[in-house]
Amino acid sequence: MSVKFPAAVLALGLSLAWPCGAAEPAAPEEEENLLPRAVFQTLLGEIALQRGETRIGVEAWADLAQLTRDPKVLARAVEVASLARQYDLALEVSRLWLRVEPDSMRARQAQTLLLAQTNRFDELAPQVVALLERDPGNIGGNLLHLNRILARHSDKKAVQRLIDQWAAPYANHPEAHFAMAQAAANAGDEARASAEMDKALQLRPDWESAALARAQLQARQSSASASAGLEDFVGRNPGAREARLALAQLLVADKRYADARQHFERLLKDNPDSPEIIYPIAMLALQQGDTETGRRQLDRLLATDYPDKSTVHFFLGQLDQEQNKPEAALAHFRQVTSGNQYVAARVRAALILQEQGQLAEARELLRGVHGGSSGERTQLILAEAQLLREAGRHGEAYEVLVAALGSQPDNPNLLYDAALTAERAGRPQLLESHLQHLLGLYPEHAHALNALGYSWAERNVRLAEAHEMIARAVALQPDDPYIADSLGWVLYRLGRLEEARAALERAYGIKADPEIAAHLGEVLWQLGRRDEAQKFLAEAARQFPGNEILAAVIKKLQP
Repeated sequence: MSVKFPAAVLALGLSLAWPCGAAEPAAPEEEENLLPRAVFQTLLGEIALQRGETRIGVEAWADLAQLTRDPKVLARAVEVASLARQYDLALEVSRLWLRVEPDSMRARQAQTLLLAQTNRFDELAPQVVALLERDPGNIGGNLLHLNRILARHSDKKAVQRLIDQWAAPYANHPEAHFAMAQAAANAGDEARASAEMDKALQLRPDWESAALARAQLQARQSSASASAGLEDFVGRNPGAREARLALAQLLVADKRYADARQHFERLLKDNPDSPEIIYPIAMLALQQGDTETGRRQLDRLLATDYPDKSTVHFFLGQLDQEQNKPEAALAHFRQVTSGNQYVAARVRAALILQEQGQLAEARELLRGVHGGSSGERTQLILAEAQLLREAGRHGEAYEVLVAALGSQPDNPNLLYDAALTAERAGRPQLLESHLQHLLGLYPEHAHALNALGYSWAERNVRLAEAHEMIARAVALQPDDPYIADSLGWVLYRLGRLEEARAALERAYGIKADPEIAAHLGEVLWQLGRRDEAQKFLAEAARQFPGNEILAAVIKKLQP
């Protein structure tokens, strides 16, 4: 097996007969002795490191550094010792490096980082001061690097004091205030952090990184304040892409969709092929009901290098499904091959196949999907049961659910679905059994309380218990229209007609649903308000044509 290492390493070994740090060339005999040893040590060190023999590799490079005192070797020795977490050895070699190359900023930076990693703050302080003083051409970058040097230190207040001490002499540099703001934020001193970030922006008003950092600080207290600060910044710096993008995202979080959309559209104008701009515009348009724009942007996204094409196909499939284009929707859902939407896409594709009369193909599609989590596997089982129910095969749907409960007897979703399916299959005793089991596990399960109470009310049995259960469900979810409908229906069964009417009118006000309409129409009829009942039911029938429950009540109440 061949061992590969950079050609530069071999070149380094061959160059070491004339150490750069030597005062004068070695004698010919010394050159002859040094060259093979240098090459050997170089190869030994690199091969050992590549084979995972870290100790041998580090020792080889450290010995070679002592032997040659060559700055390139010293740098490599410091690097490999640091990577091996042999910080004391790395520090020792870095000191030798600085003696050989006292003006090397790279050597000083390496030693500074090692002193910080080993918590030698007494030695660190003068090194940082020297680093800042000796490199005036890179003062901004060095100031911004200060917090990274001390990132691992746990005493953030102590870090803040050190950063203040080091940065204070450079108060005319915006980077000094940025560094002090960072240290203050890490120490939990948010007021000081904001004040220092303001000073940084006063010195450099177009500094986008500072504007973003200030917004991040402000957002901890108030998203409105963060938005206002960014709006001011992008108003003065209209080309600030990242600041405008952050502003748009903040506005979306605050549900200021129209304002957010204006900023996204400006971003899109300036960055027409940027996926990170196109995607949020598409999502925002869909959220606002602008399906035309949403579809157009999603189609554009497919033509970019956006990595998650599966998600794009999923949303396009949803759009086609909502617009009654089943074949186009199916084509998109089939192209969802990975990601968070994979199982949901397969479920939707199966439902389309079932609607087209291809139940066997739909079930095969679902059974070919391997759910990555228990939640996804449950989703697939529920979907198969739904396919069978919609095909009128309630008994088979129940069998699928019971088989799944064999391995997951306490799964709440399976228990609930099995209960409702058992009722549709004409087996109310099994509904009660599953719901009682579910309520034993989750006594405050509002939908289980409602389903059991409604089942009793519908069969006109155990009405007092049914009312108690549904009332508990209403208390848990007061704005659920179906639970409010159950309350109205059990009150009707109890003969409390006015209370029933009020509950059902409230339910229908929350959601206009044909079953709720059927219940309300029947209660109005029983109250003697027959003309009102007939008018209401006729209007509901126009709104929900073909609904079997509504049609049955209208037929029942015909004179």
